[in-house]
Amino acid sequence: MKIAIAGSGALGCGFGYMMQKGGNEVTLLDFWEDHIQAIRENGLSITVNGKEDNITIPVGKPDEFNETFETVFIFTKSMGLRHMLEAIKHLLDENTKVVCLLNGLGHANTISKYVPKKNIIMGTTVWTGGLDAPGKTHFMGEGPVEVQNSDENEEAAARQVVQMMADCGLNGVYSSNVHFTTWRKACVNGTMNALCSLLDCNIKELFETAQIDQLNHNIVSEFSRVAETEGVQLDVEETINYLKTVAEKVGGHYPSMHQDLKNKRPTEIDFLNGVVAKESEINGFEAPYSKQITQLIHAKEDILGIKR
Repeated sequence: MKIAIAGSGALGCGFGYMMQKGGNEVTLLDFWEDHIQAIRENGLSITVNGKEDNITIPVGKPDEFNETFETVFIFTKSMGLRHMLEAIKHLLDENTKVVCLLNGLGHANTISKYVPKKNIIMGTTVWTGGLDAPGKTHFMGEGPVEVQNSDENEEAAARQVVQMMADCGLNGVYSSNVHFTTWRKACVNGTMNALCSLLDCNIKELFETAQIDQLNHNIVSEFSRVAETEGVQLDVEETINYLKTVAEKVGGHYPSMHQDLKNKRPTEIDFLNGVVAKESEINGFEAPYSKQITQLIHAKEDILGIKR
């Protein structure tokens, strides 16, 4: 499969690495010049579940390529999605499948302005990663990558992507309800990402606190109420148990939002707790925990001089 990775940070590089090692033709697309040059000159240095490797892989800015791709995986930050879609328009043809595995909520609506519904595949992943330096990343996980076609007539195409990921060791799974898995993943990020960022800790340290169960219950309850307005049923206690399962697998990891603040980059909070706070207000009820978490993350961005 001829694949472009649109947004080649930690997760993008991790997925691109696994897909190329699995026999696909992969190109990394990004805008960070230092990262691009490091990979061009020294290859991509990556540690996958503790095992170090280095591979040569095509990389560059979107405007440096003219060919079209069979499949494009998007791994930008939520706030960079529209910019990336503008930049890769010329790399898509009428049959290019666009797979979105971004954190956050509401991305399908943005993608649909650039890509026909029949070519959109939405999904979630619990794999994690970190960018250690330009051209050097780490990637870890073993959980599923769940995807589903947006157009009900395109299941075969989504299953082809699932099989490709399974063949590459990425544990591709076909989802019959990607809206549910998207909201459940949003709960992961709305709790672990946000709280680790505010408390300056990793996931293991967060889940060792005496307050974690109550914190998770407060936040997940708000997410669940908004999800219900979109026809998604999130059982609060079941979701909290799922969070514990995820935490056990990636305990020592510092989530992406924590990494963003450390590196003075804007966070995705507006696409997580921020969405819940806003949609709660629109629907006539309150989400005080999500609202305050959003405000606190923005306050931390301001203290660090991060421009949004």
